[in-house]
Amino acid sequence: MIELRSGTNGLERACRLQQKIEDILQLQTGIEFTSTSDVFEKAVEQFVRIQQGSQLPWKFIILTFPFCSSQAFLGFGQSADITIRLNDEESRKTAKIRGEDGQQETHYLFYDGETISGTVNIALKKPNQKLDHQGIRIEFIGQIEVYYDRGNQHDFISLTKDLARPGELTQNSSFSFEFQNVEKPYESYMGINVKLRYFLRVTIIRRITDITREMDLIVHTLSSYPDADVNLKMDVGIEDCLHIEFEYNKSRYHLQDVIVGKIYFVLVRIKIKHMEIAIIKSETVGSGPNAAKETDPVAKFEIMDGAPVRGESIPIRLFLGGHDLAPTMRDVSKKFSVRYLLNLVLVDEEDRRYFKQQEITLWRKADKQIRKPDPICNVMSTNGREGSIKVNSEDDNENGQDSANDDQ
Repeated sequence: MIELRSGTNGLERACRLQQKIEDILQLQTGIEFTSTSDVFEKAVEQFVRIQQGSQLPWKFIILTFPFCSSQAFLGFGQSADITIRLNDEESRKTAKIRGEDGQQETHYLFYDGETISGTVNIALKKPNQKLDHQGIRIEFIGQIEVYYDRGNQHDFISLTKDLARPGELTQNSSFSFEFQNVEKPYESYMGINVKLRYFLRVTIIRRITDITREMDLIVHTLSSYPDADVNLKMDVGIEDCLHIEFEYNKSRYHLQDVIVGKIYFVLVRIKIKHMEIAIIKSETVGSGPNAAKETDPVAKFEIMDGAPVRGESIPIRLFLGGHDLAPTMRDVSKKFSVRYLLNLVLVDEEDRRYFKQQEITLWRKADKQIRKPDPICNVMSTNGREGSIKVNSEDDNENGQDSANDDQ
């Protein structure tokens, strides 16, 4: 039995060890060994089958050295580089999305129904190298991943095209691909507990380890609503203490829109210190009692500093552009939902908070017409619901009652 140990004598000890492994593999398998990783993999594969009935320990192959990784030494590392190029990269727009690390990422932008086409380039890392494979394929995938359940991704779109049959590559190669009129029903989204992403994946299928390459894409969903919309009106208050009427110009806003409204004080018998309005994103993952709900204040505006008087009217004008907003998303593939709330908060001199929430619908408007859509008439109803403003102590709990929900 040959005992092989890792040492610190650098290259000399490594060369002796590699020669011993080559001799053993050739003796046991009968395969003439060369330094290429493909032949080495064949020898290892044959050796595994042979040694199962022998006394020669397999563990001697799994060694690490101070100067190199075992994967690279054994030829298990990637022996080719894959790049993906789109046909219209020069003219196609790009968009940004927040990554998991919080940094902005830039990717090519697509819309529902657009064709995705391009070229896959495979470059061998070593000259005169042969790359044996069991096939080469490219996939277009739309995937939902919940952060607390990362091992269970949901692919709502999975399209596959074969680029090459099983064989070998002896030189750098290029393959064309095209996915025609691909349906992309949802917007790309990166949330608190969930993300929805679209990507291309190229796979070189091999016996031991596959070689893969992914390329993320961003998808925007466009909507269209009639200009006419119903004003949002609410009449709320505390009996004999406070009565407020506030009104917004509409219930649906595109992402670059302006929220215009006013607040009218009918009765004021408490000392109000200041007033603010916030846009809150509400993300719900799952359904039923196991649903995970998170709220994130996207933007906050102070609209009054000081005590109002009876009969006073305060105008509101909020610009949505420039904030990290995505369209409202309802029951996306039965996995998650994203809604937005306008949260009106009043704080009195004793730091008690009075608040009321109203749901609004956000949608993405096209910069210019991408394609002529089929005429669709969307009718949305908004019910102004009267309710009492909740009075909280200094705990500052702002989970007020949701008012009217828009049914799309």
